[in-house]
Order: sequence, then C-alpha cells, then structure tokens
Amino acid sequence: MATRIVDQLLEVQTRVNGQIDATLAELLPDVEQRLGVEPVDDVDLSDLVNARITGSSVVVTPAAVATVVPLSAGSAATTRAGRRAATDIVTGRDDRLAVIAGPCSIHDPAAALEYAAFIAAMRERHGEDLEVLMRTYTEKPRTEVDWKGFAYDPFLDGSSRISVGLVATRLLMCRITALGVPVAAEPLNALTPQYVNGLVTYNGVGARNVTDQTARERVSGFSSVVGFKNSPEGSIEAAISAVLTARAPHEFLGVDHHGVSAQLSTTGNDTGHVILRGDKDGPNYSAAHIADTKRRLAARGLPEVVVVDASHGNSQKDHRRQVDVVADLAGQVAGGEHAIRGVMVESNLVAGRQDLDRRHPGRLEYGKSVTDACVDPGTTELLLAELAEAARARRRR
Repeated sequence: MATRIVDQLLEVQTRVNGQIDATLAELLPDVEQRLGVEPVDDVDLSDLVNARITGSSVVVTPAAVATVVPLSAGSAATTRAGRRAATDIVTGRDDRLAVIAGPCSIHDPAAALEYAAFIAAMRERHGEDLEVLMRTYTEKPRTEVDWKGFAYDPFLDGSSRISVGLVATRLLMCRITALGVPVAAEPLNALTPQYVNGLVTYNGVGARNVTDQTARERVSGFSSVVGFKNSPEGSIEAAISAVLTARAPHEFLGVDHHGVSAQLSTTGNDTGHVILRGDKDGPNYSAAHIADTKRRLAARGLPEVVVVDASHGNSQKDHRRQVDVVADLAGQVAGGEHAIRGVMVESNLVAGRQDLDRRHPGRLEYGKSVTDACVDPGTTELLLAELAEAARARRRR
C-alpha cells in the first residue's frame, strides 16, 4: 500500500519541483537586476559542491502524505487522550504509572499490529493503574554502521526506499492508534516527525542525541510528551541540561509540512523529563540512583520526575534482566516513591533477538527483534501486573 501511494505522490512531487524550478528561473533574473548583481562567468564548482554525494532522489512531502493518509477521528482521539494522560502523569495530576512497552524496533508491520492488539488488551486490563503506550520505533540510532530502521529501509534489503518507509510508518501508526493504542517514538532528525504529526503521544530523545542542541530545540516545539535519556556514558547532567533547554522557547531553522526550510518559533515543552537508561558500566535505577537524580533535578529548579528504561544499560543488554529491574522499580513505587512516573520495557511477540541478513530478509523469524533482544508477551503480562499492583499500593499509602 505504501509503495502504491509513493508511486503516485512522487509523480506529483516531480511535477511540483519542476514548476518551482521554472518559477525561480522566471523570477530570479528580475531580482538580480533590482539588487544589482553583476553577471559572472560560469565557474566549475564540481570539486566544491556535493563532492561526496552520489545521488539525489525526490521524496514525498509530509503535507502530501497527510492528505492521502489522513488521521481518522479514532486515531486523533487516541492521541489526544494519550497525550492528556501522559501529561497528567508527568505533572502529577494522575497517580497512575506510564508504561512504554514494545519492540526495540519495528521491522514487520504485520507483527507490529499483532503486538498492538496485545497492548490494547493490556490497556483494558490495567487502565485504572497504568497508561500503557506502544513503543513504535521506526528509526534506529546506530553507534557505527547498521540498519537504520523501518522508516529508512522498509524492505530490509539495503534498497533504502525512504519515501516508502515514511508512508508505511504513518499507515502503521494510523492502524495502531485506530485500535485505541497510543504510540511512542524516537525521532532522529528534523523532518521525520512531520510525517507522523498528530499520531505520537510520547517522543523520547535517545542517549546518542541527548547532547544535540538542535534536537533539544526541535523538541521544545513538539506537541507530544517528551523525555531525554542520560548519555551513553551515564551523564545525568546531559539529560537535565536537555530538559532545561527543551522547556525554554526557541527560534531556529526547521522545516514546514511541505519540507521547506522555515524559521520556527516555539513555546517550550513543559513535559520534558529525564529517562534513566543506565550505561555501559552499569545500571542507574536503584533507590540511591533515583534519590541522586531527584537531588540534581531539584538543584536546577526542575520537577522531581523520572522515567526509567528497564532495558539498555539498566539490563546490561540482557533482556531477561528487565524482570529484575521492574521488580526493583515496583518495590520503590509500592514503597511510596512518587518521582518514578513511568517505565520502559522492550517486548515483542517472541523473546530474544535475531540477526538481519539483508540478502535474505524473508528468512527472518516472525515476531522476533532484529535489534535489541526483547521479552515475550507472557513475561510482559507479568511485568505489567507487577507495576499495576505497585501503583495501587502507592495510591493506598
């Protein structure tokens, strides 16, 4: 479906780009004349401009994609309610826990929709105590070089049909939110969020991007709830600085829904908070770590709000250790720790992970992660029940 849409939209965009070029060729000479720009001889710039670019392709625009893949009333209602709930949890008006559960990365839309149905059932079961969102990550930050995610290489074969990936991502999020399941994402650049505008409840800024000033500025204008992970080296201060930056208004160069450069003005995002995800040397979810983070936040005049990622550094890349992390967090919550507002869990239809062979992507095992290892639905059910009980215990205190 995404391929069919893209084929139609690329034809339109190619015509639009041609009209832009023709209009500029018609109007710019008059501008040059009015400004007194002196004509110059043609200069060979081939060794100075795009010297390492091997190709340039037309890409569908967010505005065009939104026109042919519109949000349904149900999807809009899901995002609206999800953002309201997540905001209330972060600000303390709602005493439930937010839980972001789902695959490390999405690579198979069919499996993602099956998993979304599981999350829908968990939302119905635990709605009084948990606000469960689905982790729907189609962009993957890489430490070095690897598969960059479904949005960039949707066929998993190195063909990198980005337009298809962007449209397929929007289609998938529309289907998931139509089930009543709010989604969480991790955008990696300025343009991709435009393609899913109105669909994302929670956006996380990953450990590798937390020190990026442009990412901090972009998030200051996001309509979603946002969190910042500590850096890969474990710096909580980097995340706190990011929160402070994102909560402030900014003026910066961005892109509009046509993909055109625009000066953007933002109000600042007052939902910004820290996500503790551990680091390569060890976890940072213990009561002592939570207390230290609260102290650091208070010292900077920020609310004592923390979301904890049970995977990554906190599980030391062993998906089975997420059980221990959640048990510890549940104990802290049940004991009355109010700073912990949310938990992230990497979960999929099948436990573990598998390597992606781009020569034979059809050989992948259905429902198993191609990036970080995940726990299975049965384990996820137990973790959610444990967190729900902890939220009830905290409420009774």
